[in-house]
Amino acid sequence: MPGAEEFIALIQSNGRRVLVAERLIDLSKLDQPNEIYVLQLPDSSTAAGGRGGGFGERHVIKAFHFRCGKGVCMKVAEFDDAENLEALDLPYHATAFPIILPDGKEKLVSGVADKELAFSYREDLYQ
Repeated sequence: MPGAEEFIALIQSNGRRVLVAERLIDLSKLDQPNEIYVLQLPDSSTAAGGRGGGFGERHVIKAFHFRCGKGVCMKVAEFDDAENLEALDLPYHATAFPIILPDGKEKLVSGVADKELAFSYREDLYQ
């Protein structure tokens, strides 16, 4: 679907990411507005995401902001400033999060639909 290629390429590429969106992501219905933040985490080859037994530090190394609506899903900004990224509260409640692709198939990612958290990211990243 035109306008969503960059987002689709990002979520289908290798790497550890957590998505935070205002609402569930349905790329087959891009007429509905949605703010999406893709948080890139460091790649790790150890179990539990690099955190022994699931404990330890998770930090964001890059964030991408996408805005969907009016038939497109476009990248608005990309952030790699450590100071701004450290201010982000990671969604520890993130679970398997389905994204509906333009062809109707599902892609499971780690993420959460949380309007308040997405708003806080906008506040923290654009300060």
